[in-house]
Amino acid sequence: MARGPLSKLTAAAALVAMLAGCSDADFTDTEKRTIASMSLSALAPLPPDPTNRFADDPGAAALGATLFFDTGMSRDGNVACGTCHKIDRQFQDDLPRGKGVGETNRRTMPLAGVARDPFFFWDGRRDSLWSQALTPLENPLEHAGTRTAYAHYIKRRFGERYERIFRPLPDLSNLPASAGPFGTPAEQAAWAGMTDAQRDGIDRLYSDIGKAIAAFERSLVHGKTRFDRFTDALAQGRQPSAGDDLTSEERQGLRLFIGKANCSTCHTGPRFTDNHFHNTGVPPVSGLFEDRGRVAVLAEVQADPFNCLGKFRDGGEEACGELRFMQKSSPELVRAYKTPSLRGVAERPPYMHAGQFVSLEQVVSHYATAPKAIEGETEIHPVALSDREKAALVAFLKTLSE
Repeated sequence: MARGPLSKLTAAAALVAMLAGCSDADFTDTEKRTIASMSLSALAPLPPDPTNRFADDPGAAALGATLFFDTGMSRDGNVACGTCHKIDRQFQDDLPRGKGVGETNRRTMPLAGVARDPFFFWDGRRDSLWSQALTPLENPLEHAGTRTAYAHYIKRRFGERYERIFRPLPDLSNLPASAGPFGTPAEQAAWAGMTDAQRDGIDRLYSDIGKAIAAFERSLVHGKTRFDRFTDALAQGRQPSAGDDLTSEERQGLRLFIGKANCSTCHTGPRFTDNHFHNTGVPPVSGLFEDRGRVAVLAEVQADPFNCLGKFRDGGEEACGELRFMQKSSPELVRAYKTPSLRGVAERPPYMHAGQFVSLEQVVSHYATAPKAIEGETEIHPVALSDREKAALVAFLKTLSE
């Protein structure tokens, strides 16, 4: 008599084990290949940066880390790169718009994996990690400093260290305390009054500052999440451990992400970004300056003296393919912004280039309804998603942060 219930229990246990072993049965082989391509395990090693010969120099990276967190690298002595790129917040600040010396017009972007980007900022106005690092230093709303002021500061605080890594410092004895191509009219006039050789020496030192900060930023990488552990198990044909498995809702969201919802069209690969620029009809923020996105900075990135084709690049011009062959005019670039990585996305609201949406639910709703762009043509189209499907998408996105 006792064997009946025992047999039922044994059969039930066998069924559970069988179902567990077939936990990936709801994904087709094609879906499994797509999912595997999105795991961090599929990420290729970080390539060298031939435009920055100090990119993988430990000494340069250490100096770059010091400069990154040094508030002395600003006009008022209160702003560092780390002011907006907070080390405990995925190197971003949780604000709709970044705040340095003043409030900027854009959301602070996280920095993990940033060394893999071909263009930088929401609009791609710089084409290398080291040239990007220089831009906020002179921006009047961010660090608001000047090139000669930074040169004097480097000599005073880090002179020996700088020369050990890079080169002898230029002669600063007769240079203005604060001068540069930006800043106050007096500072710009002082810059114009310097000789070509003096300006060239300061620009060389200034580019080295960017290369040191870039060497540090190359060390900022994504960490594996529950999605990656689940994906690796799926690819290896084994059952994920209990803490790494995806719930049925999260699996539904993953299937929607790579299928019906079309999210992976742009949010693709291990970093969940195609590194391109898209008009997705995101509304502007009332009161901010007109922001036309990528189309407004095409001339700026080509004219930047620190771009890949400029004289401060290390290595040959063969490294400058992205700049030489970038899309230079197209209606699609109007109000187009960079596709951000979705890794860690659940932990860094608000969203979009100026913090327009406060929750992932609002983001998903925007992409489902696909409102018209105020200028140009949006690339997204309405997708009929039920409330349950929208919730599943949000549930899946959260697995990229755990």
